[in-house]
Parts: sequence; structure tokens; C-alpha cells
Amino acid sequence: MTEAVSRPTLEAVAARAGVSRATVSRVVNGGDGVREPLAERVRQAVEELGYVPNQAARSLVTRRHDAVAVVIAEPEARVFADPFFARQLRGISKELTAHDNQLVLLLIEGRADHARVARYLAGGHVDGALVFSLHLDDPLPELIRDAGVPTVFGGRPGWGPDGAAAGPAGGASGEDPGVRYVDCDNRGGARTAVRHLVDLGRRRVAHIAGALDQTSAVDRLDGYRDVMTDVLGESDPRLVVESDFTPGGGERAMRELLDRCPDLDAVFAANDLTALGALRVLRASGRRVPEDVAVVGFDDMVPVTEQADPPLTTVRQDIEEMGRLMACMLLEDLPGARERDGAPAAWSTLPSAVILPTTLVRRASA
Repeated sequence: MTEAVSRPTLEAVAARAGVSRATVSRVVNGGDGVREPLAERVRQAVEELGYVPNQAARSLVTRRHDAVAVVIAEPEARVFADPFFARQLRGISKELTAHDNQLVLLLIEGRADHARVARYLAGGHVDGALVFSLHLDDPLPELIRDAGVPTVFGGRPGWGPDGAAAGPAGGASGEDPGVRYVDCDNRGGARTAVRHLVDLGRRRVAHIAGALDQTSAVDRLDGYRDVMTDVLGESDPRLVVESDFTPGGGERAMRELLDRCPDLDAVFAANDLTALGALRVLRASGRRVPEDVAVVGFDDMVPVTEQADPPLTTVRQDIEEMGRLMACMLLEDLPGARERDGAPAAWSTLPSAVILPTTLVRRASA
């Protein structure tokens, strides 16, 4: 029978370092008031003994769990089929790992899951939440507010009675410093894409929109309309079809557009996966890309864009960096973060809202 191996205790670390148990506790839990030579002796003893703090006991002292919930308001099948989410999670995970925090992934399969997620967040299991892929009628913002956990949103908030502005704490999201979020310049990126198509001489430019209950899709549609109105004086509603950010949705929308407007000469798709679906239908219909119909996507998800046929011109947003900045913003808000970093109480490196720029990446499709 194998004997259980005893774990090193706080008392053992104190004895090895020649200090009191209270001193070890302060060093291990990130407290102050310990002179650096003593703190270094404690850290060396911890390493030599392989001491691992008891997380439950540590949480009682620090009021921190060193765990962050990542809430994606999409079902599992969508999350694991779309590389966008993998990129954003990679950025989040790298930043949390660098600060010794665990990532707890929570997905929303259906409406019943909202209450489950809210109970988990309110239960004191995590220090904060990162939330993205919200829909305009989503109850999550209010539930998370009631749970009382620090939160950063991925994407411009768009909840509220008018579908555009009210944040969970009341007032306009752009005016409420309590609503923190990271996004890219969706509207500006869309303008760049459509302007590129117009500069190529295309005038019958269609748009396959994303799900219009999400602000990213709304902003990209607005950017498309900005340019078409500027060029033609109006935006033809027949050239816009709503989709769902998936290849299958892109196929369905492209077929509908060809039925409505067979003479269209360009397509701006709301994301790269939608553009892939559109390319398949164009090829099956005998249209040459880009000779007959030019196509531009949004995201620049390599290798998706480079393996498209032809390789896809697209608008690049730095998805991984968006995830990293979300994690940075949240960690900055957690109790004791500023004190641990030796910064004054008013210290802040990030504004309430961060909007990252986008760039056009030209390939063979346009």
C-alpha cells in the first residue's frame, strides 16, 4: 500500500526561511509590509519545498479566486466551428496565464442557460467575467450586473430599450464609465472594404450582413451604406441580405442575391466564413471571381482566407489582441490589482472603451 505524500505546510516554509508564519502568509498572498530580503528568503523556501498554497484558505485572506469566467453567448456547436472564438480565447488565455489566473469557459446553449450562468457568477467562484458575442435582446448584461462581478464586454454594447445605447447600469453605453468593452472599428473597416470595391469600378455592390441582433453586424451594414449612399446617392435594399456569420448562411444569402440582382458585380461579406459560402455559390453559378464578381470578407482568419478559392481579400481585425486587452482591462479592475503592481489607487492604463483599428488585406478575390 502506497503511503500518502504529505504536502509542505506554511509552518514548514516559515521554519525553512527562519521567519514567522504570518510573514510567510503575507508574502504568499501578495500582502505588503515585508522587507525585500525576508520576502526573498520566503520565496526561496517556497521553491525549495515545493509549497503550493491552499486556494480556499488563500481566498479567505485575499478575497481573490484567481479565476475568470469567459462567457460566450453562443451554443457549443457555433463556438467550436468558428475560428474567431478560438483566436479570441487564445488572447484571453495568454494574458490570464501570465498573471496566474484560470479561465472558466461558460457557453449559452439556450435561454435556460442564462439563469445558470448568473447563479454561477453570483456564487463567488470567479473574480470577474469576460463576455462576448452578445445579442441585442440578451438578458445577460442585467443578470451579470445583479451578480455584482467586475465585467468587460467584447464588442460594442448595444442592449437597451432602443436597441442601441443603454448600458446595464443605466444611461448611454458610451457615456457610462461602468461599461467597459473592447471592439474593432467595424464601421470604418466596412467603409474601407466597400470603398475598395467601388475604386475597382464596381457599382452593383451587394452586402451579406451578419446577424443584425449583434452590434458588429449592424456597424458593418452601416459602413456599407455610408459608402453606397456617398457613391450612388442611395443604398439599394435589394442588395442586402441578412445572414448568420456561417458558410451555410453565406451560401443561402448569395443564392438569394443572385435571384434578386443577377447583374451584381461585387459582394462585401460580413465575415470570412460568410464569404467562403458566397464564393462556393458564385463558382457553382458560373461567375468568375474577381472578373465577374469581386468578393471581400471581414476578419482575416488565416488560413481560411488563404485557402479560399481564390484567396480572399478581407478586412483584418486583431482578434487575439482584442481578447488580450479584454483580460488586461478586467485584471486591472480586480481588488488589489493596483496595489499589487505598486501603482497609486487612481492608476489606470486603459480607457473604458478600446476600439482597435482595421486594415484591408488584398488578395486575389478583389
